Amino acid sequence: MAQKAYILRMYPGGVDRLNDALEENQLMLGWSKAAGLIDQSLEWTEFREIVRRIYDPDAQNMRWAGNAAGHLWRFIREMGEGDLVVVPYGSEFYVAKVTGDAEHRKDKVEEDMAFRRPVEWLNDKKPIPRKHAKAALLSRMKAQGSCTGATDLVEQVEECLRIAKEGGKPSFEEDLRKKLTEKTLEEMRTGRMEDYGFERLVANVLRTSGASQPAIVSRSNDEGVDIYATFLVAGVFQQVVGVQVKHYKPDPPIGGKVVQQLINGIESGQEPVTLGMVITSGTFDDEAEEEAEKYRINNGIPIELVDGELLAKLIVENGLENLNLDTFHADL
Repeated sequence: MAQKAYILRMYPGGVDRLNDALEENQLMLGWSKAAGLIDQSLEWTEFREIVRRIYDPDAQNMRWAGNAAGHLWRFIREMGEGDLVVVPYGSEFYVAKVTGDAEHRKDKVEEDMAFRRPVEWLNDKKPIPRKHAKAALLSRMKAQGSCTGATDLVEQVEECLRIAKEGGKPSFEEDLRKKLTEKTLEEMRTGRMEDYGFERLVANVLRTSGASQPAIVSRSNDEGVDIYATFLVAGVFQQVVGVQVKHYKPDPPIGGKVVQQLINGIESGQEPVTLGMVITSGTFDDEAEEEAEKYRINNGIPIELVDGELLAKLIVENGLENLNLDTFHADL
């Protein structure tokens, strides 16, 4: 069976449990009162219903329960022995290899640390700087939710482990990419680029990332979405992305107000948006992440937050020669 990979945010009960996890060679997840989930005979609907009954009994729909159950299902059912798990931690991340089945520890229910998986922590239990990750892996580590699939990024995780094993010394190509990324970020923040130019840059980055005909919204029609872009998923399904663009410096960071502006644009109904993005040359604070997470849970539409560092990585990795800043103009 092919090796899989996952991103795990390990804050069961809202508490940082990383030191416990490293010491005990375990991965941990919350929702500990739902002990019945460990039953391998449960079908998805039964699994989800346990989560709803225990944690969201008065809900008018299954959206929250389905979202929570999805993270638990990946942790309990999908992970397998030999799979890689990336655990983000501030500006670094840890990598573990799963060594056994999921279990539920009754003695850890009160601490909300009951769901466990035994692992071998790789890289001698030492963290890896996020700067070694390519754009796709860095973006996935920013994904909202507790447990996210990342099987398509196994090679990128292994590359980070290799760099760490070699003492953090990247290859010539990787070192060059890092320097180009730093210079690109600097130019976006301090170079000769005004707001309209930054919008065109973002539209081009979306195009080189696979979007068909990204369209910049004219300022007169801007209700919170600056760019609409369509991606074809699996060659069949269309995903309409609504993007809010902010040409900011890193300080002060973007807060929840900007995320709410995007939400207003999504809910205006101008386009059938299935994914929201806030893309900036600056940074985000915790409030922005909380606002995005709340909207995803309550409305089922994820909002990705792309900061300047990630945007610069995307530009460099997609190829500067593929960008044409004069191609896109206001056309809506």
